[in-house]
Amino acid sequence: MVPVQGPAVAVSREDCEHGALMGDLMNVLLIYPEVPPTFWSFKHALRFIRKRAFSPPLGLLTVAAMLPPQWGKRLIDVNVETLTDSELGWADYAFISGMTIQQDSAREIIVRCKKAGLTVVAGGPMFTTEPEGFREVDHLVLNEAELTLPLFLADLAEGRPKHVYSTAEFADIRQSPMPLWELVDMRQYASMIIQLSRGCPFNCEFCSVTELFGHSTRLKAADQIIAELDGLYALGWHGPIFSGDDNLIGNVRYLKDELLPALSEWRKGKEGVQFATEVSINLADDDELMQMMVDAGFATVFIGIETPDEASLAECGKRLNTNRNMIADVKRIQQAGLQVQGGFIVGFDSDTPSIFQRQIDFIQQSGIVTAMVGLLQAIPGTKLHERLGKEGRLRDDVTGDNADGTTNFVSKMSFETLQAGYRRIMQTIYSPRLHYGRIKVFLQEYTLPKNKTHLDLQHILAFFRSIYQLGIKSRGRLLYWRLLVWAAFRRPKAFPLAVTLALYGYHFRKSFR
Repeated sequence: MVPVQGPAVAVSREDCEHGALMGDLMNVLLIYPEVPPTFWSFKHALRFIRKRAFSPPLGLLTVAAMLPPQWGKRLIDVNVETLTDSELGWADYAFISGMTIQQDSAREIIVRCKKAGLTVVAGGPMFTTEPEGFREVDHLVLNEAELTLPLFLADLAEGRPKHVYSTAEFADIRQSPMPLWELVDMRQYASMIIQLSRGCPFNCEFCSVTELFGHSTRLKAADQIIAELDGLYALGWHGPIFSGDDNLIGNVRYLKDELLPALSEWRKGKEGVQFATEVSINLADDDELMQMMVDAGFATVFIGIETPDEASLAECGKRLNTNRNMIADVKRIQQAGLQVQGGFIVGFDSDTPSIFQRQIDFIQQSGIVTAMVGLLQAIPGTKLHERLGKEGRLRDDVTGDNADGTTNFVSKMSFETLQAGYRRIMQTIYSPRLHYGRIKVFLQEYTLPKNKTHLDLQHILAFFRSIYQLGIKSRGRLLYWRLLVWAAFRRPKAFPLAVTLALYGYHFRKSFR
């Protein structure tokens, strides 16, 4: 699952502009820790288009919009720029957010901030799930900051801020302000990020989404989303946009009646803007919904496939994926005009050594080119973590990177067998032969959108860079040239996409090596 990066927060500025805050001028650094080179960082692929990171930190940009307007604000995303001593010297407060995978960088940043004399305020998934691990942080603003940040700001105005602010309630995200996009240099990013909804109606044992954001799918108002898109477009962003939803299709009626028609209308004349989001496999059951999403500009969906093993799906509570032909479902979505990215897991109690080849076969046959395969980890706050704790099977701290070849509990399968099988999956599916072959499988099913492909100079240069890296230096160079020739003659309109997906494979091989 892919949560929004940092706490997506929302409260009106009027709520914050009261009391002593009106007279106190403070300088705030909003700092986003480094994301290591992993599956989702795309760092090795981004170098081909001269970008530093996939997308900016939406949560911190929204926090910035909530702070009193008279405060000085600077955002430092260490994925694209260096946190300097002069920046630390300028600031009074440091607001830090991130996910567990960023914990090493976050700890280093906290140490530097404290040494520089800054007051540190932290929130987001990493701090919410394990607040006890960050005792050096001055103020922990946890859970959904729509509800907890106003309490902190009010207490700060009165000179009595507490150490921890938390809540068990869920916020109305229709009150969320527009992120302060002007704090980032958009040229450094491959995509912008928004959030259309929050929460998921399902209850997978290994997933922290429902614990953090609830079972109900809460959606922003259509006019609110259009205003955010207008803001991005006015600032010059005319490219891809990722929507950090937990499961966009949790409220289908709202999508069909309000959001998708509004997006389709807004996107007229803006065909360069394409959306990506996260959905569940039952999208394949609704032809009308798929067509409306394509018409609205959605090009890519991430789906948690998890495993082809029915027993493991039942074990983890992923019953939505049982009793269906998921390969046929994936192909139906591809044929509708949506690229499917998939999440896969090995290490369930029900898994046997046969699961490794079964995962390889499923991925190849489905044509899911971007397949994130990870070892099961028990994330704090999940039902899985609670169950394994009761069974006495937890052992190490979770790294937040389920693709690093480790796990934090005693598996039923021997860890040596599990790790070797996992390594075999990764070495196999991202070998040039299987990866390029999977691109062909996908493109044979995929229905290209009717909109024209928009290519800028950077993407054209990336193609020539790929020729050197993949077509000359790589051991799989002959396979790369065969893919290019095949795409040029068989799917010429999809040629740019074939090159992009080939570069993804280069990133995955580098990351997992």
